[in-house]
Amino acid sequence: MNTTAVAFLGAIAVSVVLMALIQIGAIVFAARAARRVDALLGRLERDLQPAMERVTVLAGEAARAASLAAAQVERVDRVAAGLTTRVEASAAAVHRAVGRPAREGAAIVAGVRAGLVTLRDLRQRRRAGADGGSIGAGDEDPWFIG
Repeated sequence: MNTTAVAFLGAIAVSVVLMALIQIGAIVFAARAARRVDALLGRLERDLQPAMERVTVLAGEAARAASLAAAQVERVDRVAAGLTTRVEASAAAVHRAVGRPAREGAAIVAGVRAGLVTLRDLRQRRRAGADGGSIGAGDEDPWFIG
């Protein structure tokens, strides 16, 4: 073998050893980084676990409060519906109790008014008859409605 071939073989051997050392260093560095990340995740898990438990408890309490609030809203809705029904029934009862007597009273007042108007008209006709105007046999009957 000649010296150039040996020199190239030596360079190749040195570069293979150098590449092997670089790869071993990269593997060691990656392993250390993996251990650090694992330790960091372990600490993070330990630190966040109580907070996550609190969040879980709070979520459960929020769900419970929401269900209680929904139940209260349903109760209020039922009470409001019942109250509305009762108010409507009471208003109808008051209308029936007051409306009919009021109409009857209005009818009585209208009848009394009509009677008073009739009496006033009769008095005016009598006065007109006493003043010279006579109600003769040819005049129409004042009680005739037609």
